[in-house]
Amino acid sequence: MSTLTPSVIAGAATPEGGPRTPRGGGPGPVAIGRGARSRFGALPGFGLSMGYAVLYLSLLVLIPLAALPISSASLGWERFWAVVTDPRVIASYKLTFGASLIAALVNTVFGLIVAWCLVRYRFPGKKIIDALVDLPFALPTAVAGIALTALYAPNGWLGAPLQRWFDLKVAYTPIGIVIALIFIGLPFVVRTVQPVLEDVEREIEEAAASLGATRLQTFGRVLLPTIMPALLTGFTLALARAIGEYGSVVFIAGNMPMVSEITPLLIIAKLEQYDYAAAAAIATVMLSFSFALLLAVNMLQWWQSRRGLGKQS
Repeated sequence: MSTLTPSVIAGAATPEGGPRTPRGGGPGPVAIGRGARSRFGALPGFGLSMGYAVLYLSLLVLIPLAALPISSASLGWERFWAVVTDPRVIASYKLTFGASLIAALVNTVFGLIVAWCLVRYRFPGKKIIDALVDLPFALPTAVAGIALTALYAPNGWLGAPLQRWFDLKVAYTPIGIVIALIFIGLPFVVRTVQPVLEDVEREIEEAAASLGATRLQTFGRVLLPTIMPALLTGFTLALARAIGEYGSVVFIAGNMPMVSEITPLLIIAKLEQYDYAAAAAIATVMLSFSFALLLAVNMLQWWQSRRGLGKQS
């Protein structure tokens, strides 16, 4: 039995049994193989594509970020350390990263629940709720901050009952900052987890239930390992978005030093005082912390994927 090679498949055979040759004696048909796909792909070659990518990232990301430590270097080490370790700045670090972490964790839990409801259930108004999830993306952050402030102010629709019945003040406190960060970070978790949940077949859950697994066991041992990489990605995006948020927080925070003052506001204050080197120093610390957090989460994702591949093998 003869074997069909790629060259025979690519070109039709002549009545005599040989491969068809184009008129004019030119080369025959080119085999459609891995080399041909890489040569005639939709995008240019690796070198050219990588050059464009590096140039684009350098102009938009690397060069602007490199300007921060370069600008702060003019302070000198002692002055730099004095600026970034000022008690007021330290308090802003704690508030910014602490509130961002709490908001990201809350969004991870409830974002998963929202994505689950949108994927697995049918109910009236589902498309409206699905569209409302993207509202923080389209809404200007300043508008969101003003709306949340009016809602949770001591005389607002929710602020007045909370303060009257529970003696809980939301606006102009760290609690208001967390609420604002939850508002702007929820879509990142929902939109990251939702496509993964749509790809998970329900037969997997039914098979686990038929084998005697409870709902908690099915979720913890079957579903959670599948959606964990997407869940960590959504958490990372929500955390990064919250750390750098300014517009929706500055109105509801109250901006009281040592109490409700976030680090981005301190950077803006330094810029308004024309102290560009100090602003760059604080921004450099923020950049370093953010990079360390993102690196830690990415390493956790890598470990999770390696662990999953190890179990499969």
